[in-house]
Amino acid sequence: MNYRAVEVAGEYVASLDNGADWREEIESLADEVEADAAWFNAMGAVQDAEVWFYDQDDQEYQSVTFDEPLEVAACVGNIALLDGDRFAHTHAVLSRRNGQALAGHLDGGTVFAGEVYFRAFEAPLEREHDAVTDLDLWL
Repeated sequence: MNYRAVEVAGEYVASLDNGADWREEIESLADEVEADAAWFNAMGAVQDAEVWFYDQDDQEYQSVTFDEPLEVAACVGNIALLDGDRFAHTHAVLSRRNGQALAGHLDGGTVFAGEVYFRAFEAPLEREHDAVTDLDLWL
């Protein structure tokens, strides 16, 4: 296990713009407050979504697209630098009208409404390639 202490640089709340991309809105917030490292929680609704699942055997993402309105029942993620750019690693639990839950890495989705709590850290975190998992991980 790798770990380190972090100092909070600021805490923010934000409303995401209707019609914008969910993950890109969070990355825009990180750009606006100049956060190279952060943790966030969010909730709301999307008009559609692209969810990724990481196949641990094949070590590649599989994409599933949902072209329907979905509630964002829970969304959690972090901000770190990836190849010099701020990247929002975003996971979400989405629900359909009938209550069926869908979950995974939320790569994108068109915002219907979204509210975010964002805690920025002082020191940047940078994602580096991990040979064992073939993922870009922080610390």
